[in-house]
Amino acid sequence: MAINLQKGQRIEIGLSKVSVGLGWDPNTGTGYDFDLDASAFMLGSNKRIPNDNFFVFYNNQKSPDGAVESTGDDLTGGNSDGGDDETLNVDLGKVDAQIQEIIFTATIYKAEERRQNFGQVRNSYIRIYNSITNEEIARYDLDEDFSIETAVEFGRLYRRNGEWKFEAMGIGNKGGLQALVNKYQ
Repeated sequence: MAINLQKGQRIEIGLSKVSVGLGWDPNTGTGYDFDLDASAFMLGSNKRIPNDNFFVFYNNQKSPDGAVESTGDDLTGGNSDGGDDETLNVDLGKVDAQIQEIIFTATIYKAEERRQNFGQVRNSYIRIYNSITNEEIARYDLDEDFSIETAVEFGRLYRRNGEWKFEAMGIGNKGGLQALVNKYQ
């Protein structure tokens, strides 16, 4: 049975192959589709990506070690009916030794131009599940009001004493994807 996580809550993963699904319901009324993008920042012990290839997003869909791979970009949030809109598959057994954590984020494409923010997005969540059995391990529903934020750090996988754990983060940022790139580059 899956655990419903609260912000800051941590769990042990205990698997080597997991998937991270991001879902949301598109909002209407702004005149534009809501294009949320799932990304992964693979960080070293210095909290930075070792090089740009360890940033997995719609223009770089696979990490150089083959550990993190995106299944593609959903431009509207309409690809699923209540399910994951974007997925990142993670093989923890392949993660480069220099990587200590993987931050999973969601950003709104062209948010400033389209005057969109996470306060206008409904039913957004991140979930971790077993890639082989599809059994959900944990889920974090973003129920906070991010009325001005255009980027959210949803959660992170991190190494602790040779084991992988997951933490629900729920940290909102302004400045979209570029703000996160600036933070972790």
